[in-house]
Amino acid sequence: MDNSVSKNKLFVASCISLIVTAMTFAIRAGILTDLGLQFDLNDTQLGYVNSLAFLGFPVATVFGGLLYNLLGARKLMIMAFASHIIGLVMTIYAGGFVTLLVSSFFIGFANGSVEAACNPLIADMYTKNRTEMLNKFHVWFPGGIVIGAITSKVMSDYGLGWESQIAIMLIPTLIYGYLFFKEDFPESEHIETNTATNIQSLFNPLFLFIAGCMTLTAISEFGPQQWIERILGNSGVSPMIVLAMVTGIMAIGRYFAGPIIHKLNPIGVLLMSAILTTVAVYSMSIADGSIMIYLGAVLFAFGVCYFWPTMIGFVSEYLPKTGALGMSLVGGVGMLSSAIWQPIIGSWLDAEKETALASGVAENAAELIAGKAALGNMAYFPMALIFLFGLLFLMRKKLEKNRIPQS
Repeated sequence: MDNSVSKNKLFVASCISLIVTAMTFAIRAGILTDLGLQFDLNDTQLGYVNSLAFLGFPVATVFGGLLYNLLGARKLMIMAFASHIIGLVMTIYAGGFVTLLVSSFFIGFANGSVEAACNPLIADMYTKNRTEMLNKFHVWFPGGIVIGAITSKVMSDYGLGWESQIAIMLIPTLIYGYLFFKEDFPESEHIETNTATNIQSLFNPLFLFIAGCMTLTAISEFGPQQWIERILGNSGVSPMIVLAMVTGIMAIGRYFAGPIIHKLNPIGVLLMSAILTTVAVYSMSIADGSIMIYLGAVLFAFGVCYFWPTMIGFVSEYLPKTGALGMSLVGGVGMLSSAIWQPIIGSWLDAEKETALASGVAENAAELIAGKAALGNMAYFPMALIFLFGLLFLMRKKLEKNRIPQS
């Protein structure tokens, strides 16, 4: 690698860009009710606002994955920076439902561009410990959600509106833009850069299987998180404190992921995660009282902690011929799944609330009933993963033969 390239500086800039990505998720979750009140939107419509943010992500990862070999990480990060600025400013000046949809798409496209550029960049710079370094990079997704959740709560407590909460994200956006654009980027040396080979490798049955699993790991994580304010708003706990606690635990877990991955290997980690997440989501759906909700949330954090980075790392280690395209598409599939499920989750909440209100329950109690019912439905996602990752676990010795050697 060129001596003029600073791996550490590029890694830090990548982490800050991921913090911005995460803050967009956290702050949108925190202001969802405010958006609904200001623009007179129901939960299904708010689900579509969420959905467009998730939809922009896979569009960017498909585009970035296909063109990474041609454009490189630098040009993809220029797209990410520009899209973040456009999306955030459009949201601040949104005039209604349609503007929110468009601005959310731009933010989602920016977030996807960050993933499409940074995942292969980091995998290329740290060949001997890819999954470990990708977990350390993805520390800053939950880390950024902690920052975003606390920022949203503090600004709300001080009477600052949702527009100010969106505007505050322009600061770290400008910082990562400055850091990236003043650094030299490395040439790709340790990932497959032949696009034809990348595309051909996508039809490997193992890649298709992992992509299918990613549709479930993503919604298992983002379903409860993105709707946390609506689901737990009348449960007696602070939704944004729960979100900050969950993502704080996730950040710590990802930082110390190395020994766990070396001990269990990625497949064992994924199976363990599916089991913990299933138990956690189901327990929160039947929990009575704040203590049980907090305990369920802690278990949820340990469950979903390793899903996303380990899935990306799995592709880079076990399916290296898919290159940047494989890593980007797996992430894109996950976000596409989340985009599809967001309005469906919103419709679950609307339907359950209407049923509860029709039975004579007070509105606050109806919202709590609806939230628990939605969580109960979401428990089926990680439950399916127990079976799928169980199959993968039975094949692990055979799969290890094709894995890139790890330090």
